[in-house]
Amino acid sequence: MSQATLSQSNGTVTHSGTIKSFTPSDIGRIFPAQKAKALELRLSTAKERIIKLKKLKDVIFKYQTEIQKALYADFHKSAREVDISEILPTIGEINDAIKHTKSWMRPVNVNTPITLLGSSSKIVYEPKGVCLIIAPWNYPFHLAVAPIAAAISAGNTIVLKPSEFTPNTAIILKTMLAEIFQENEVAVFEGDVSVSTALLEQPFDHIFFTGSTPVGKVVMEAAAKHLTTVTLELGGKSPTIVADDADLKVAAERIMWGKFLNAGQTCVAPDYVLIPKAKVDKFVSFAKEAAEKYFNSKEDKFVENPDFCRIINSKNFGRVSSYIDEAVKKGAKVAFGGKLKADENFISPTILTDVPLDAKIMEDEIFGPLLPIVTYDHLDDAIKIINDKPKPLALYIFSDKAKTAKYILNRTSSGGSVVNDVILHLVNSNLPFGGINHSGHGSYHGLFGFKAFSHERSVLQTPKLSIVKLMYPPYTGFVKMVVDSTTRFFV
Repeated sequence: MSQATLSQSNGTVTHSGTIKSFTPSDIGRIFPAQKAKALELRLSTAKERIIKLKKLKDVIFKYQTEIQKALYADFHKSAREVDISEILPTIGEINDAIKHTKSWMRPVNVNTPITLLGSSSKIVYEPKGVCLIIAPWNYPFHLAVAPIAAAISAGNTIVLKPSEFTPNTAIILKTMLAEIFQENEVAVFEGDVSVSTALLEQPFDHIFFTGSTPVGKVVMEAAAKHLTTVTLELGGKSPTIVADDADLKVAAERIMWGKFLNAGQTCVAPDYVLIPKAKVDKFVSFAKEAAEKYFNSKEDKFVENPDFCRIINSKNFGRVSSYIDEAVKKGAKVAFGGKLKADENFISPTILTDVPLDAKIMEDEIFGPLLPIVTYDHLDDAIKIINDKPKPLALYIFSDKAKTAKYILNRTSSGGSVVNDVILHLVNSNLPFGGINHSGHGSYHGLFGFKAFSHERSVLQTPKLSIVKLMYPPYTGFVKMVVDSTTRFFV
């Protein structure tokens, strides 16, 4: 398998080198090989796993320019945004795993009840085995490699299925990983949904899926046939509440950054804003200023900005742009942006006001650079709007009062939350990242990623002389006395 490279000229990217393309028929060869390798990796040491993580880190830096070119080719993502949102967080995850894998692997001693006097108890972290990672297209590098780092730290073999919507990134991933791993340890399967379907028929030991809620249901159904454990990192409409006491300028600047990063194609992007009616005009004014400052463009010139990426494909362009038309027909107003260029899948940063709750944009996860604003009279009205929808992946609160933030947190549920900012909870590897119900099952990042790809095995060791023997049959009066005494005084 030879190295692939990307060359760029006038915005066109071409491939050189020969890359073997896997097909579903290869599963019959690779899956058994990974099962055998997984048994070997169960015995791998922290040192051996850390060496692999360091190789993964080194190969990312080696291919950094190629990664940037690939993502630009896939959806016009600028090199700086690739560095900030793809490479930087991935290196952060790998460094955290390098630093902590040894301590994560250590058995954890736990207390043993007096009824098992003389025994010892511990939790041992063992690899789950052969793991399937299905990566999405919106952050096609980071959301492929970060789970791989966690799976390596935990001692597993890995099959990666990158998204077919970002083929250039998939090629680079395949080239990089093949340079440091044999396919019996890490294999990359390119291809469309037929490849994913074929992979899901296999009895994997764990499936890690990042993507939409509807597809997550398909993955979970397939996993159920083999009773395979799953981590589902899904999406949902992540709300932002701007409280009456919030600093509107700070809120606008931070919400605009998080909303328009990656052209809004972020699972934890602020999906809609709930704000007091009296604050809307001032907020929109600050939001316009922030958007124009970030991209150094007036609203009719965003298409020329090299740092604003495109919608991933024409299908999604049509879906996202239709939300504008439908909302306007129902009474919404375009307060900012709304510029489209279909031949480039371009949608400018857009703010919509007076958005009715029954508009399609308030029902579906947007996954695009549209920010609908909904007003409320009382804070409890905003909370009700959130609670009437499925539990979101993230909830953002802007308030200068800790009491207000606590009030909202205590009355809502979400995968994660940030007070007075957006998205940044992903950066802290000491926090679990994941959803709840419709927005996901399970979590990862840092220790939580290691645990996602590990089985927590309980181990109890008893001595030759055990007081439990006093409760063995035959159930004499003495046994009754022992049980009664234990029940009353020792448990």
